[in-house]
Amino acid sequence: MKQFFQRYLPDPHQLRSHKNLRFLGDLLHDPRLWHFSRRSTVRGLAAGVFFAFVPVPWQMLLAATAAALLRFNMPVAVAMVWITNPVTIPPIFFACYQFGAWLLGTPPLDWAYEPSLDWFLKQMGDLGWPLLVGSLTIGVVASAVTFVIADLLWRRHIINKFRRRRLAAVSG
Repeated sequence: MKQFFQRYLPDPHQLRSHKNLRFLGDLLHDPRLWHFSRRSTVRGLAAGVFFAFVPVPWQMLLAATAAALLRFNMPVAVAMVWITNPVTIPPIFFACYQFGAWLLGTPPLDWAYEPSLDWFLKQMGDLGWPLLVGSLTIGVVASAVTFVIADLLWRRHIINKFRRRRLAAVSG
């Protein structure tokens, strides 16, 4: 499990030297940020999923800051933010907006999406509150579900590893 994460995640040295993370200073040298333990990695997964649904442009910076302050795996948290990427942002945030409008009991507006910041800023007055409520709600739920599933899978992996080791010791 650890090897999988270590193979596909950003290099700790690259993250430590990233210009946008310099403000974290010595916090970036805490070994817990780079350790792939069950607790640290599962928390990083959950935090990254939460920040993926936060509708602001600085999602990776928020995930990295939370990881540094709360001492969980930073590469995992930063990588999970890429659930929302240029391809997935429109459908995900549209669903978040619809869900937020439903939660608030307001009818969703009939609008046509234009992939521009100017359009988004003009629509923010009408879209903002339902988008924020829907995004944060889905973010919290997705984060909690990710935490539970990842923790259970990691525990299962560890239990199976011990069982195989015990069987090998008994039969060998």
